[in-house]
Amino acid sequence: MRRRAPTLEDVAREAGVSRATVSRVVNGIRNVDPEIQDLVRRAIERTGYAPNRAARSLVTRRAETVALVVSGAGNTADAGQNAFAAGVFADPFFGRVVGGVVGFLRPRSLHPVLMFAESAAARHEVLTYLRQGRADGALVVSTHADDPLPALLADARLPAVLFARPTRPVPLSYVDLAHRDGARLAAEHLLGRGCRRLATICGPLDVPASQDRLAGFRDALARHGHPYVPVAEGGFTLDSGIAAMSDLLERQPDTDGVFAANDLMAQGACQVLRERGRRVPEDVAVVGFDDSSVAVTCRPQLTTVRQPVEEMAAEMARLLDEHIHGARTEPTSVVFEPELVVRQSA
Repeated sequence: MRRRAPTLEDVAREAGVSRATVSRVVNGIRNVDPEIQDLVRRAIERTGYAPNRAARSLVTRRAETVALVVSGAGNTADAGQNAFAAGVFADPFFGRVVGGVVGFLRPRSLHPVLMFAESAAARHEVLTYLRQGRADGALVVSTHADDPLPALLADARLPAVLFARPTRPVPLSYVDLAHRDGARLAAEHLLGRGCRRLATICGPLDVPASQDRLAGFRDALARHGHPYVPVAEGGFTLDSGIAAMSDLLERQPDTDGVFAANDLMAQGACQVLRERGRRVPEDVAVVGFDDSSVAVTCRPQLTTVRQPVEEMAAEMARLLDEHIHGARTEPTSVVFEPELVVRQSA
């Protein structure tokens, strides 16, 4: 005979409390004494009770999931969607975002649903998914300055929080980094090492973070009497770092200091310098940005500007949770401070 599934009544009997109290704990209602909550949770573990999510959603009117959306700005055809997803998964940045989001959501029995919004059709799918209540809100990581999704979410009055300041102002909360300050740290470190023939590999110039990192680096150098710095634009990828470093050496062969706007491009720069017989850091000092896993696997290990991606992603999820539960009704911004992490490359 099939064993009967444990019920709320079984949990209440085991915990010595009322069924209504168990229901409040299971549904996340916050006016229950913490000791009673612990008592009920232990009873749930002992009985093996599993809440019926469908029934619970009817009561709470919440899906208990959030959409983690990686968004672009194009109108990519189906053939390009796989390439977009492949590019996302190849970048360690996105894995760190997922880790931070899951770290916040999991203890709260919430679950992320990964969605891509690289085309008009995909954006429509995200909006429909949210409007149908299949997710309680959206965490948006945008990869393009012209991305229309933030404005679409704001116009639809759907709960959403952005990773990074949007190019066009929209009434949505966001988390970001003081990118200019991070680039300033890189510039001052290279100058402090005695570098005088500096160059930089910037990120895509249609991305606000890339613009800020380039502007911060230029401003810091100008304050120290360096009015011009050669710039090569990359795409936040290893291959683009290789191409950009090759270009810079053609234009300024005696370069002795390089700031790359992310660690993957810094790794590409180190590879080119090694192939050209230039020692890092003795001949050319290299500073990256992000402090990703690449920074410690690169040879030599990268000196880099730390962007606390996991903490930023967790804060993004926390803000969304507040918006969903009504604890926060107005948009806000949280800007994190960068930190220079000195290793072997500079």
